[in-house]
Amino acid sequence: QVQPVESGGGLVQAGGSLRLSCVASERTFSNYAMGWFRQAPGKEREFIAAINRSGVTRDYDDSVKGRFTIFRDNAKNTVYLQMNSLKPEDTAVYYCAADRSWSLLKSAPAYWGQGTQVTVSS
Repeated sequence: QVQPVESGGGLVQAGGSLRLSCVASERTFSNYAMGWFRQAPGKEREFIAAINRSGVTRDYDDSVKGRFTIFRDNAKNTVYLQMNSLKPEDTAVYYCAADRSWSLLKSAPAYWGQGTQVTVSS
């Protein structure tokens, strides 16, 4: 069973960068598609990025396309989210998610991390 654990959140000024990490305690990490979601105060949790098992296929929400990059290192059981050109509206709790199914990952992933707070000041 995958147990994602996020790290790397914090406070950053608008225009700055952060890199989030998510380590999954599962020896078959490479069997899982991985993704990132976020939830801003008063809003529903939303999908922002996904990467398939091999790391070849990636998908992004339009709100982060061109600014955020998702990538993974299967040897380290880790998926990353590089966030550049951050905006105040990126402020949210960011969650890592995992699922064996690509389609389910983006709609209803089976496994979730606890989340890490990202705050972007103007």
